[in-house]
Amino acid sequence: MLSVKHELLAALSAELEHLSPGAGAKAAFETPKQAAHGDFACTAAMQLAKPLKANPRQLAQQLIDALQTRPAYQRWVEALEIAGPGFINVRLKPAAKQEVVREVLAAGAAFGQQPGNGQRVLVEFVSANPTGPLHVGHGRQAALGDAICNLFETQGWNVHREFYYNDAGVQIETLANSTQLRAKGIKPGDAEWPEAAYNGDYIQDIANDFLARKTVKADDREFTASGDVNDLDGIRQFAVAYLRHEQDLDLQAFQVKFDQYYLESSLYTSGRVAQAVQKLVDAGKTYEQDGALWLRSTDYGDDKDRVMRKSDGGYTYFVPDVAYHITKWERGFTKVINIQGTDHHGTIARVRAGLQAAGVGIPQGYPDYVLHTMVRVMRGGEEVKISKRAGSYVTLRDLIEWTSKDAVRFFLLSRKPDTEYTFDVDLAIQQNNDNPVFYVQYAHARICSVLASWGGDVASLKDADLGALEGPQAQALMLQLAKYPEMLTAAAQDFAPHDVTFYLRELAAAYHSYYDAERILVDDEAVKRARLALVAATAQVLHNGLAVLGVSAPQKM
Repeated sequence: MLSVKHELLAALSAELEHLSPGAGAKAAFETPKQAAHGDFACTAAMQLAKPLKANPRQLAQQLIDALQTRPAYQRWVEALEIAGPGFINVRLKPAAKQEVVREVLAAGAAFGQQPGNGQRVLVEFVSANPTGPLHVGHGRQAALGDAICNLFETQGWNVHREFYYNDAGVQIETLANSTQLRAKGIKPGDAEWPEAAYNGDYIQDIANDFLARKTVKADDREFTASGDVNDLDGIRQFAVAYLRHEQDLDLQAFQVKFDQYYLESSLYTSGRVAQAVQKLVDAGKTYEQDGALWLRSTDYGDDKDRVMRKSDGGYTYFVPDVAYHITKWERGFTKVINIQGTDHHGTIARVRAGLQAAGVGIPQGYPDYVLHTMVRVMRGGEEVKISKRAGSYVTLRDLIEWTSKDAVRFFLLSRKPDTEYTFDVDLAIQQNNDNPVFYVQYAHARICSVLASWGGDVASLKDADLGALEGPQAQALMLQLAKYPEMLTAAAQDFAPHDVTFYLRELAAAYHSYYDAERILVDDEAVKRARLALVAATAQVLHNGLAVLGVSAPQKM
């Protein structure tokens, strides 16, 4: 049906160009709000009526008369109708809708994917400091980042996944001091325990392993403990490696992988922070005031100028961010997407201002940001706020252990990133249609059961005669299948993996309606093969869409 749509659009474009030079490039179809109005809708007559000084309904009739002479419309279109002030509703012949079944079965896992475009994109996500286990907010970010990467890969991009973390600074010192105190036998509640220290049980676990002189290995580092409670630097390095390993386990449980881990400390040791600051000074975009160095960020739309170097000589946190993004640009990533919490909203203007002021050729609006809210967790009708392991929050691994990796991913992706979300643990473990991930996975498993009962070779269905697929539920299901590629493209452009979850639920609903309306394994061989081809194509698209979300497509449930 994709080829059918392209044929129809090409013919429409030619007729629009004939009516008004330049209008052909704007040829487009919309989806009618009500299925009864047709399969496609065209608003071109209303858009051209004013510049052509014509009555829109009369112009629509003129366009219809011309389109009906085109071979593509004669072959694929059942009716063209004028509605309202000048809409043209297009009703397709069943054969046009049936084409999508052949397209899906021919393309398989590649259905909906675009060829490589030679472009690179860097997606930075999770980026949690190694001071504790990953919490559910990190989980939402991991699901978002990984799904956005998958979406861009379907559109032909070469995707680079990057994790950036602060391996120095106040938080790391607090981690080291908290671990040292535990190693010395001091615990939360004792008089010597600082208020700012980290209280989770994981701190005691780190201290015990440090005293046991264990070796810990993470994706990006390895360290052996000295066991000396006075070795604060050794404790710091061991604790960071220990928690990086813990985070690796969290990410492995969530099936998220990164191409590169980028350390904030490297920006200082390599001199990149100093170089970025010097670029801004040389460009005349800074000034000294009250012993501090300021960036003229108001020149770039910020609401006030920002301090870069404090009076004590230390840099504010957005300065290494500027240096870091200059490295992204220098590494050839002209498209960069940052997935961060909404608490980072204030950094966007100042980072972009710093990049513009640096004068290294970075365009306005670089990088792109996707901001997400935190997640509330409900279990047993009550909000869960504390994990014994973490001390003050629910961890990602808690959520996976209570439910499943699939449920956590699907649920955390089921809303727009910037909307509040409540994760209902009880709903996530239900095996009924109220649970959205179960509903979608069950549709796939149900089809696999039908195909298994048939016992034939699915590949042979590519040549099935699809003429029997004329019922309303079959046609509705085929129209839904045909929406998949354009949905993927729009979801990638809008950084909107939630659109994939909405689509999959609609596709599952269309399949369940079809299954209830028509028996598939009938005696008539031609009818049976046509119906099997349709459901096999549906299973393939369900599988493809779930893969974009990082969710499995089980064959049995």
